[in-house]
Amino acid sequence: MKLKGHQIIIFGLPRFDSLIESTNYITAKLLARENQVYYVDNPFTIKDYFLLRKSSEYKIRKDHISLWNTSLIDTDVPNLKIIIPPILFSINFLPEGLIFRMALKLNESLITTKLKAIISRYKIKDFIFINSFNFHYPDIAAKINPSLTVYHCLDPMVLSFNRKHGVVSEDRLVKSSDLVICSSKQLFLEKIRDNPNTYFVANAANLEHSSKALDPELPVLPIIADLKKPVIGYFGAIERRIDYHFLEIVIKDNPDKSFVFVGPEDKQFIPQWFYEADNVSFTGSVAYEHMPSVIKGFDVALIPFQKDEVSNSIFPLKLFEYLGAGKPVVAIDFNPDLNEFTKGYVEFCSSPDHFSEAINTALRSDNDELRAERVAVAADNTWDNRINKISDVIYNTLVVKGLIIEDQVS
Repeated sequence: MKLKGHQIIIFGLPRFDSLIESTNYITAKLLARENQVYYVDNPFTIKDYFLLRKSSEYKIRKDHISLWNTSLIDTDVPNLKIIIPPILFSINFLPEGLIFRMALKLNESLITTKLKAIISRYKIKDFIFINSFNFHYPDIAAKINPSLTVYHCLDPMVLSFNRKHGVVSEDRLVKSSDLVICSSKQLFLEKIRDNPNTYFVANAANLEHSSKALDPELPVLPIIADLKKPVIGYFGAIERRIDYHFLEIVIKDNPDKSFVFVGPEDKQFIPQWFYEADNVSFTGSVAYEHMPSVIKGFDVALIPFQKDEVSNSIFPLKLFEYLGAGKPVVAIDFNPDLNEFTKGYVEFCSSPDHFSEAINTALRSDNDELRAERVAVAADNTWDNRINKISDVIYNTLVVKGLIIEDQVS
């Protein structure tokens, strides 16, 4: 990692204590190995406060959430601290336009007032500011004067809640940032049109964590162990991206198999048929720490994302988590760029018949040699490798801007 000894403020979209491990927070933790990192939590709005004021999430934050409170939350990474922003006004219901932008300016001023107080108290100087896909607040950097502004673009915008104002806001972020880093080639091709200093650095996996599934002593999580074998599994959010029509055909064609979906359910997208099928199970959310115990119980792991203009820019974390656990992976061919990174060890399918055939082939042919080869593919796609590349891209941008003199560093 070239980037060492810097102070970095990362404004992330996921909350730091989210049950699902995120690219945003992983990036913060790994950059903190060689730098002092401050992760700005995604702010609570007034609506969030009334919904969550009795929750454990709010209890963790309540002593730090005041606009004038400059205390930080410690983490298990010595150089990583959490900043809790103040409660903001709920404004997403407003139509895009002048009134919304004025309200957003007020919310951003609340965030930056607190950030400025923290920057002053902890003597944070010459810092790098990374907006880690929190496109809801595009103008924070301009108000706190970082030495370098980075936008980390991680996904296409799909949900109407995000698109309502996010399309305009992200466009501002891309154009105003010194550097844009994208997690897929499709996003890279879109953003480089507006900012020539745009780079592609793919998502990866926490191999150290997912490979725990290979430990013969690790028990399979009971909710998976109790299912009839073979178990065909998916670990992640069960939401819009999944191709339910495609899967329905596959599930009906394979009544001898248990299909299990492990993760939070967005029921507005899940057809009723899935809840009524005899060979389909939903477990609800499972903490990320239990992921190896879940995936160990899968005989085949799935990535059943829709093939459309949105999914072709998705680079899912679970792909390499599955491989890092040694599991055979069957996926819909939603993103052709993934072939390059999986080296033929993932079957990408164009039809339900192909998908069923791939599952049955994986069940018949899985062996120790193939498991070792899948882990080797995952080892080429670890977060260590990706964060080193992100670090190098940021470092090189600092050099080009004259903020680092390379000879002095070396």
